[in-house]
Amino acid sequence: MMPKQMYLSKGILAGFDSYKYSAVDTSPISKYLCHPFWNKVVTIVPLWIAPNLLTLTGFMMLIVNFVIMTYYDPHFTAASHDYPNDPPIPNWVWLIGGINNFLSHTLDGIDGKQARRTKTSSPVGELFDHGLDSWATVFLPISVFCIFGRGEHGVDVFRVYIIVVGIMVCFVCSHWEKYNTGVLFLPWGYDIGQIGMTIIYLITFYGGHDMWKFRLPVLGWSPAETFVIAVHFGFYILTFPITFYNIYRSYKNRTGKMHSFYEAMRPLVSTFILFSLLIYWACISSCDILELQPRLYYWTTGTAFSHIACHLIIAQMSNTRCELINPKILPLLTIVLLVQFLNLGMTEVVLLWCYCIYISLTHLMFGVGVVREMCQHFKINAFSI
Repeated sequence: MMPKQMYLSKGILAGFDSYKYSAVDTSPISKYLCHPFWNKVVTIVPLWIAPNLLTLTGFMMLIVNFVIMTYYDPHFTAASHDYPNDPPIPNWVWLIGGINNFLSHTLDGIDGKQARRTKTSSPVGELFDHGLDSWATVFLPISVFCIFGRGEHGVDVFRVYIIVVGIMVCFVCSHWEKYNTGVLFLPWGYDIGQIGMTIIYLITFYGGHDMWKFRLPVLGWSPAETFVIAVHFGFYILTFPITFYNIYRSYKNRTGKMHSFYEAMRPLVSTFILFSLLIYWACISSCDILELQPRLYYWTTGTAFSHIACHLIIAQMSNTRCELINPKILPLLTIVLLVQFLNLGMTEVVLLWCYCIYISLTHLMFGVGVVREMCQHFKINAFSI
């Protein structure tokens, strides 16, 4: 007798039964550089290694980067001359960061190839891969931020937060696009960004973080500001216009799902509410919560976003209706209302910790439960062949 499903309904599982992977990758960097390299790398991976194990290992490398940099630079002040009492991050950390980022990107690129090579492709692998990718959106930018830090030649934590939110919006737009078109158009900015971050890590290892403390001639931008501008260029030139065009084209040619406007926009509601609440909290906080606890705020945002994004990924893969409002937003709404009407002071930090622990445990339980139920349904093992 099959155990009762706690996270995935029979309708969702039935949708997964008929799911076929459909993706388009037109990035020249991906086509002419990444994929040829990955095709060679995957041939040295033993056939007994499960693709999901590669995916998880790559994700854990990003976690290692986050943990190490949190230990040495909890408040993003170690690379700033404005905080002379805070010791700098050891140079070897940048080498570890570059290696981990490169390997994480490589493992993320070969997991699907390993699945096809071992004839173990399944919806479980794609969901596992994209689910962890949604969480990785928070770890990638904030680790690079440690190189520049705050201060005169750095970037303040709120601007970095807007970048983090922007990267998450890019991610959710790709899956919103697939929800409406049936095809996942892989964004050009992903591989470019990953390669760029690895290069920045290695340059910093060679020259130290002080090498970035200068202003570009004529423009007067610091390297940190240039990095911010480049990221925004990726948002507004390489991602958003292409997403909207692909959706427009699917309606014009009648090749997509042909949802009504309400149904088409439905998957974005929870994400919009989440980011609105968190940005508003950061703006009205009586203790300047984002300045006080930037890493905790980033982690909480990334985890809550990943939880919402995973529900969207499940809906678009199973061809079922996406939820309108994720109930895990309601505790956050309560907190923001308290902050709005009461002068809570440092109590806000306690509330942030509480919500962080709540959403982290909830998301982990959800992820484990979903993978377990899908493995039971397809009669496979997640981490072994």
